[in-house]
Amino acid sequence: MARLHDDMMPLHFQIVSLAHHSWGAIQGLQQGSFSPPSFELDMDYASLQAVVATAREKLAELDAAEVESLAGNSMIFKIGKKEIPFTNEHFLLSFSLPNFYFHATTTYSILRMLGVPLGKMDYLGQMKIGV
Repeated sequence: MARLHDDMMPLHFQIVSLAHHSWGAIQGLQQGSFSPPSFELDMDYASLQAVVATAREKLAELDAAEVESLAGNSMIFKIGKKEIPFTNEHFLLSFSLPNFYFHATTTYSILRMLGVPLGKMDYLGQMKIGV
């Protein structure tokens, strides 16, 4: 199991969390409820690729008006027996988006540690330049 530190979740959890804090977050906004992914997940490479592909496909199917219609609503983050209320905007901006970037960075770091030839531009992707 590839981890950066003994108290951190392994690579497969980081990747599942990326999908969970992207497409899963939108689903949470739509349903009014969001919970963390399972900690018991153990997926092979093909399964992880499928999780990412599904999240990307579902996000690509959304249009701006559909996402904008979720603004102003409320949702509950459920973790165990605890329930934390959020507005949809605050959930995305103060919880899910920071988690997405955390898990993306952690995934990148684990892959680098394992010798995958990634660089900063692989992480950043295509820049949107112009005026």
